[in-house]
Amino acid sequence: MKKVLITGGAGFLGSHLCDRFIKEGFYVIAMDNLITGDLKNIEHLFPLEQFEFHHHDVSKFVHVSGKLDYILHFASPASPIDYLKIPIQTLKVGSLGTLNLLGLAKEKKATILVASTSEVYGDPLVHPQNEDYYGNVSPVGPRGVYDEAKRFMESITMAYHRFHGLETRIARIFNTYGSRMRLNDGRVVPAFMGQALRGDDLTIFGDGSQTRSFCYIDDQIEGIYRLLFSDYKDPINIGNPHEITIKEFAEEIIKLTGTNQKIIYKPLPQDDPLQRQPDITRAKEILGWEPRVKRIEGLKIVYDYFKSLDPEELQKREHRNFA
Repeated sequence: MKKVLITGGAGFLGSHLCDRFIKEGFYVIAMDNLITGDLKNIEHLFPLEQFEFHHHDVSKFVHVSGKLDYILHFASPASPIDYLKIPIQTLKVGSLGTLNLLGLAKEKKATILVASTSEVYGDPLVHPQNEDYYGNVSPVGPRGVYDEAKRFMESITMAYHRFHGLETRIARIFNTYGSRMRLNDGRVVPAFMGQALRGDDLTIFGDGSQTRSFCYIDDQIEGIYRLLFSDYKDPINIGNPHEITIKEFAEEIIKLTGTNQKIIYKPLPQDDPLQRQPDITRAKEILGWEPRVKRIEGLKIVYDYFKSLDPEELQKREHRNFA
């Protein structure tokens, strides 16, 4: 049985990866410090013999006994609400955490896939964004703690590949949505749906003309899985190329939920990107991958998931006290 370590395994993407690798017959080790992850996302896996959980911060030394075939490094705060509250931890998990896991992969002769992000492109001057674009990022802006952590992650991963011959993969992940997202995590899909379910007005930051592209979780996991088992070393975009303005998206959510909330506008946060759309030509050609789930289909599934949450979860505005 092949063994895989998934860091950030109790998070949104990480928990779905745990499910996929269990389904594919792997022995799965999930590792998470639970600063933004939640054990509820993986509690259904605890009875399984081929699953174990380690409560650990990968910014500190990481040890896994025995053989290890694959590492997927998904440990990191991923929403602005989180990484603006815990900026130093965000920088450390992208830098020290990545260094520790690359060292582990080298020791175990394991293949490692790191979760980079569309945020490496910053507020892009190229549209749509392809992998050859270097980005437009402020290293000293408030969002730089996440953007630059991921850019460093890519750089040191390629250094380990070139210098040590390590088998590495880099996924540049664009906006993804699905079950197990936190309603209060600050990203637009759960934010709008949470507001609709609570009867709050939908809040748009800026004038709503900025664009995003949303990939359903099952499609995202399939893209990541195919990338891991490819032999492609350079970064590759995994996301949905169908672009929509935030104002149009808010109207779509109101129609889907059957609510009659107003849309209110607040100032756009500093360095918030105005356009976000992946060029997935490389993923199509190399991985034979493209998204299958239409946005309206995926949103219905996610809305039903959020509706099923208990009232206490629905009203929760803060994940936890980071102080």
